[in-house]
Amino acid sequence: MKKGWIWASFCVSLSIFLTACGMELPEEMDVSGHGHGTSHPGGTTSCADLKEPTTTAPVKKFHLTAKAETLKLENGKTLDAWTYNGTTPGPEIRVQQGDRVVVTLENENIQAGVTIHWHGVILPCSQDGVPGITQDAVKPGEAFTYQFIAKQAGSFWYHSHQQSSIQARKGLIGRLIVETKKKDWDYDKDYAVTLHNLDGHPLIDQKKDLYLKAEPGEKVRLRIVNARNTTQKLAVAGIPYQVISIDGNDIHGPSPVKNQLIPVGAGQRYDILFQIPENGQVKLVTLDGEEQNTSTTITLGDGREVGKITDLDRQPEFDFTRYGTPTHDGVSLPSKFDRVYTLTLDWSWPDQFTINDKVMHHNQPLMVKKGDWVKLRLVNEGGGTHPMHLHGHVFQVLTKNGKPLKSSIYMDTLPVDVNETYEIAFRADNPGLWMLHCHNLIHARLGMGMMLNYEGITTPYRVGTKPGNVPD
Repeated sequence: MKKGWIWASFCVSLSIFLTACGMELPEEMDVSGHGHGTSHPGGTTSCADLKEPTTTAPVKKFHLTAKAETLKLENGKTLDAWTYNGTTPGPEIRVQQGDRVVVTLENENIQAGVTIHWHGVILPCSQDGVPGITQDAVKPGEAFTYQFIAKQAGSFWYHSHQQSSIQARKGLIGRLIVETKKKDWDYDKDYAVTLHNLDGHPLIDQKKDLYLKAEPGEKVRLRIVNARNTTQKLAVAGIPYQVISIDGNDIHGPSPVKNQLIPVGAGQRYDILFQIPENGQVKLVTLDGEEQNTSTTITLGDGREVGKITDLDRQPEFDFTRYGTPTHDGVSLPSKFDRVYTLTLDWSWPDQFTINDKVMHHNQPLMVKKGDWVKLRLVNEGGGTHPMHLHGHVFQVLTKNGKPLKSSIYMDTLPVDVNETYEIAFRADNPGLWMLHCHNLIHARLGMGMMLNYEGITTPYRVGTKPGNVPD
């Protein structure tokens, strides 16, 4: 534990310097690997042309304006923030599974440009919101409209992917909740909250201590979105709860849990289900998993406090690898994979976070073709926890340190701690150009990212200083 504190203190002391420096970008770069006269025997398709087909699905329209605002916190402090529609987090977008979601992004005055990446959502390449890969950054006075079908039910979030280590921290984040048409779990209240760090201030939505109304006996579904750069450990005082979903993917056979810290990795979403006691309230405390000195609270209901949260660092952690029950969900993994890659995650002095000893723009893309079964081996050799996020796909976690998981767990963001090794697998069923990067966004800005590219997919956009597209 002390080693973690030392490493965290070191990272915090350097974070401002490192974020300002960033990774040295080329003047102009084609991430598809099809530039400079290269050809593909099967022909090529532009990411920009990969869009949702026309359907009769209900259309839900939203308008988000990115702009600088001065916000007043509950403690009276004012902050210069970047917002969607004047708030951070931005407006919660709540739709039903199967809806066509249409979101127009307008940039009022963010000089570096903005985008919206729909974190965890399976959508066409052209709608992924990554500057220099799926679009150009939206400059002040410009607008861009995203359209996709909400195929998955679950808890997701959105954030700018232009200079995201800066822009997310300044406030360009929000929630996307996709409901099932029929309630999938038994609950009376459905709340969603966002843990974020607004320019150095750890908050839940816009508060340090958040109150949510709930009546005795009511069952509550609480959706927790971690938009911070580090794992947030969540303690629930005095009552049992179930973890029913991770990253928008339901857990089969979730058993009651009590007095265990829930480690929600950066970029992850955990949905938990619990019942409000007849004569009390439910209190949750979030503790930064690396800094160890910042906490925020969520209180649901009135009355006396049920149970005390003490000795947080002594409580065992919830272990998703041993949770749930096996299920035959129709997905059978192959005995042999078409593509197998090992990715070694590491850090080197003074300011590089690497995959296989290279920063993003020096790494060759992982190449796949549609229909491939792909296995990735993620090995963390240093630099703190690396929450690895794959765009455009959901993967199954197969093993941790060589041991198979108890049940089928699916994610889009997986925190890999130092000296841990995970194997994950997915079907390459969504052609495009997709980032794979650490969602500690400072690590991503300093190089920990690469591309997963489908053969024959190109892009008309370019990353670099000349076009002004910075997709960290």
